[in-house]
Amino acid sequence: MERTLIGELGSYAGRAVSISGWVDVRRDQGKMVFFDFRDRSGLVQGVVLPGSSAMEAAKDIRNEYVVRVEGTVNKRPEKNVQPGRQNGDIELEVKSIEVLNPSDAMPFDISGDTGGIDESVRAEYRYLDLRSNRMQKNMRVRSEFVRRCREYLFSKQFIEIETPLLTESTPEGSRDFVVPSRLHPGSFYALPQSPQQYKQLLMTAGFERYFQIARAVRDEDLRADRGFEHSQVDLEMSFVTMEDVMAAVEDMMTTVVEAMGYSIKEKPFPRISYKDAMEKYGADKFDMRTPEEKEKGVLAYAWVVNFPFFEKTDEGGWTFTHNPFSMPIPEHLEWLMKGERIGEILTTQYDLVCNGFESGGGSIRAHKPGILEAAYKAMGFSAEELEERVGHMLKAFRYGTPPHGGIALGIERNVMNLTGETYLREVQAFPMTRGGQTAVMKAPKPLTDKQLKELGLKVDKK
Repeated sequence: MERTLIGELGSYAGRAVSISGWVDVRRDQGKMVFFDFRDRSGLVQGVVLPGSSAMEAAKDIRNEYVVRVEGTVNKRPEKNVQPGRQNGDIELEVKSIEVLNPSDAMPFDISGDTGGIDESVRAEYRYLDLRSNRMQKNMRVRSEFVRRCREYLFSKQFIEIETPLLTESTPEGSRDFVVPSRLHPGSFYALPQSPQQYKQLLMTAGFERYFQIARAVRDEDLRADRGFEHSQVDLEMSFVTMEDVMAAVEDMMTTVVEAMGYSIKEKPFPRISYKDAMEKYGADKFDMRTPEEKEKGVLAYAWVVNFPFFEKTDEGGWTFTHNPFSMPIPEHLEWLMKGERIGEILTTQYDLVCNGFESGGGSIRAHKPGILEAAYKAMGFSAEELEERVGHMLKAFRYGTPPHGGIALGIERNVMNLTGETYLREVQAFPMTRGGQTAVMKAPKPLTDKQLKELGLKVDKK
C-alpha cells in the first residue's frame, strides 16, 4: 500500500491507509495500546484494539521506534474530538505495525524544549536534538526564509552564481581558516570570510545582478550570535546608488517576512546615522520595539548609515571599519583621493539592524583602481604591499568595471529574529560548541603522520 503522510489523513476518513514515521508517544492501557505517530507532516493518534493482530508487536514498541503502520482512519465521536490539535477529529485504528528500525533509550527527552540540555550532550546527539518540535520548526523557518529570498531575487532578474570555497588568504578582517596545499607544499588556501572580491569581479564580468546563498568562515571569538561558520544571502548589483540597493533589499525583506506571517513595526524602514545611533542607543545595532511588540514577535527594521570609513589602530595608523572596498560618500571622495581628513571620511556603508541584531551589511564599492589605491594608501600600504594584497582587483578595474554595490544578509541572524531565538546555534543544523568543537563528529583533531607527510607539514606539539 502506498504511503500516506500523516498531515493528509483528515481527507481519508473511513479508508485504509499506510503511514511511516516515528513513535512519538506510547501509552499502554492494558487492553488497548495508544500511540502518537509522527512524520514530517505532523502527528496522529493511533489505537490498537483488543484482539487486534497488531497487539503482540505493539507490546514491544517504544518511543522513537521507526515503524510502518497500516490501519483505518476513523472519525472520532463528537465527545472525543480534540479541538486545536492536528488530526484531533480522527483516530487511526491500527491493523498492523512493522518495525523498520528500533531505537535505544534516548539520551535526553526530546518531547519538550531541549534548550536546557547540556550543550555538549546536545552537540553529540544533534541528530536527536533536531527531532524536537522547536528545532524542527526553526529549520523549516530557515528553509522558508531562504526559499522566499531566492524566489524574490529570481523574480528581479538576479542570477545565482557560486564562488570558490578555496581562495587566497588576506591579512585584513578576521583571521582566516587555512587549508594546506598538497600540490604546492608550504602554501595554503583560505576559506572565504565572504565572497566580497569574487562578487565584485562578477560585476566586472557583466552579470549586473548576482546572488548566492554563500557560506562564510571566520576564525573569530565565539559568542551567542557569532560562530566560525555562517550563511548569508549575498547579492551585488551594477549601475546602482546606495538608495537603489537599500530600496531593493527593503522590498525583498518586507515581501519575504510578511509572506511568512510576520509584522513589521515601521515602513519604510527608519534611517539613523552611525553617530546618532551611538549617542541614542550606545551601539550601532539596537532594538526599537516596545515590550508588547517584543511579546508579539514584531520585527523592527532600521538602516544605519554614514559610518566612518577608517578608524585608528593601536599603533596610531588607520584601518578600515568595515572593508577597504567601499566607496566614500560622494562629498568625501576628494578627501580620500588627496589623503586628507582621513578620520572624517564617511563611507557608503549601510547596515540593516533588526530587534537588536545586525541583520545585514553592505556598501557601494570602489570600482576604479585609483579609489581602491587611495584607500590602501590611507592605511599606510606601500605600492608593493598593495600589489600583493589586491593587485588582481586593480587589474580587473582597468577593464571597464561598472559602478556597483551590494549587501550580505546573515541568514542565522535573520532567522533568530523570526524565531525569537537568542543563540545562533539554535538556527543551525550542526553548529559548533562554544569551545569550537563540531557537532556529532570529532573536529578539530590531529592529522595522521601520513597526512602530515603528504602535505609537507610538521606540527610543533609544544
